[in-house]
Amino acid sequence: MNPYELAYRRSLSDPQGFWGEVAENIHWDKKWEKVLDDSRPPFYRWFRGGVMNTCYNAVDRHVAAGRGGQNAILWDSPVTGNQRTITYAQLQDLTARLAGALAAEGVTKGDRVVIYMPMIPEALIAMLACARIGAVHSVVFGGFAPNELATRINDARPKVIVSASCGVESARVIPYKPLLDQAIALSTHKPERTIIVRRPEAEAILLPGRDRDYEAVMAAAKPADCVPVAATDPLYILYTSGTTGDPKGIVRDNGGHAVALAWTMTAIYDVRPGAVFWAASDVGWVVGHSYIVYAPLLQGCTTVVYEGKPVGTPDAGAFWRMITEHRIGTLFTAPTAFRAIKREDPNADFLKKYDLAGAGFRALFLAGERSDPDTLRWAEQHLNAPVIDHWWQTETGWAIAATCLGLHPSPIRYGSAGRPAPGWDVCAVDEAGDPAPAGHHGPLVCRLPLPPGSLATLWQREDRYRQSYLDPYPGFYQSGDAGYIDDDGHVYVMARTDDIINVAGHRLSTGAMEEVLAAHPDVAECAVMGVADALKGQIPLGLVCLKAGVVRPEAHIIAELVVMVREQIGAVAAFKTAAVVKRLPKTRSGKILRGTVRKIADNEPCKVPATIDDPAILQEIKETLTLLGYAQAR
Repeated sequence: MNPYELAYRRSLSDPQGFWGEVAENIHWDKKWEKVLDDSRPPFYRWFRGGVMNTCYNAVDRHVAAGRGGQNAILWDSPVTGNQRTITYAQLQDLTARLAGALAAEGVTKGDRVVIYMPMIPEALIAMLACARIGAVHSVVFGGFAPNELATRINDARPKVIVSASCGVESARVIPYKPLLDQAIALSTHKPERTIIVRRPEAEAILLPGRDRDYEAVMAAAKPADCVPVAATDPLYILYTSGTTGDPKGIVRDNGGHAVALAWTMTAIYDVRPGAVFWAASDVGWVVGHSYIVYAPLLQGCTTVVYEGKPVGTPDAGAFWRMITEHRIGTLFTAPTAFRAIKREDPNADFLKKYDLAGAGFRALFLAGERSDPDTLRWAEQHLNAPVIDHWWQTETGWAIAATCLGLHPSPIRYGSAGRPAPGWDVCAVDEAGDPAPAGHHGPLVCRLPLPPGSLATLWQREDRYRQSYLDPYPGFYQSGDAGYIDDDGHVYVMARTDDIINVAGHRLSTGAMEEVLAAHPDVAECAVMGVADALKGQIPLGLVCLKAGVVRPEAHIIAELVVMVREQIGAVAAFKTAAVVKRLPKTRSGKILRGTVRKIADNEPCKVPATIDDPAILQEIKETLTLLGYAQAR
């Protein structure tokens, strides 16, 4: 039995013993009374009675261990031409001073602080400063519209907001301060103070009495010590992407979160203290929380903060420049980033200019959208390193399924997100809600209790937490994803449950069709969604983006795609309609907005999602759908 199987079996048969041992790697001010508090199912809590501080574990303990001179944060901003490094000792000082500044404004344990920041080191410092004094941070993606920010302010009710004068994306400067001022004007809850990082790319007008200059408060601040908090106290609130009207704030606790994330760095990513780890995401998303900020720092790594894009800053070689220049060993990003690189540079010509192996590059991890086998193979071929898809969600905080490099690097199965990570008991369920046999497609659920680090509840919405995640399948967490598990336990996540379409009574996965389309040599990325059909109920509609340099007639390519789906999935799929588009509508985190496209096609009411990367693209998509006979007034 290999180390993965040993760990996985014990994590399910003896969770108290398994996670109790793992928790010894975290510094505790007071040890827990019970590893798993199961006194109030289905609301389980981890490390009841334990007392600790997340900031101390992520920063101070490394300085105390003599590693204060090691780089903690490496900031690279190709859009501004700036770079900066911060050692653990410097991070301790900066975090303590900002924590002191927050305390001077009246922020105490349990108070909320909203952070509305671009990808600069001060965003991480603000998060850690909140954790240092036991405040609860709620990071809102920088650049969110004022009404969306106001909704989150009203729900979290922050005492202070930390923000910046602007963000910079490619050649575009986005002023944040006017957006923040509008959001506060719209909100019914008014924060007492704001602290503003003034960047040279844009001026920020500070309002007397409310707004504070970041540099000024840091210069005057008295450093604050770490405040011990209960393991079950909340560390942060993170609102799920697309939240509107009725906020859905995921609550993560301190103890279980620190235990699980530190463990994943070794067990899943095989990354040791001192290594350089890069999660090419944003602190506004869960990947940024878990793997830009907390996990790498809890593990004593150097974490990379990147203010740039995979292409266009300045070219499709941006990631390779980063890896070689900063000697990055492990990269974690979204599949959409690699699809963009592959589209711009299908032969990986930019990559040939760099020596990734010489820089010590060891592995690529993908998550956030399903990784199609064609993109995985392309990355494997050109990177000459393991390329690992893994599955997790905002709610879970870390991987539900993965190939655990640090336990047992088993062979990759294309299309699979790996086997369930230790602590996760995953199954597909049938129409009756019962565990389904191997290979049977259905909703994917996880048996309770969920492991440490997963969501504890929804902020001030325990009833909604239960209704949304626990009630649909008693004894299980409803993931909202659908797929199947094969005979060897490998998990295949094929689509969101609302992306399973019903074609003339046949339940079909749009993810399986996308896998076929993505394998076409001219296709860079694609999306398939079910649209209304009077005869069959629903039929699949495909949108594809072509690789750079493709000049073949689009009609020929579409005809080939139709034949491929018919041959590989069958005539039952009824796949007959597809269109070539310049780009697909996505969230800023890279998720394709399939549901929004479906609503446009079916002429349903559709609000532009707050998380969309570029709203103008929806008009382009609507025009394409209209030419196909969809999106027309009835």
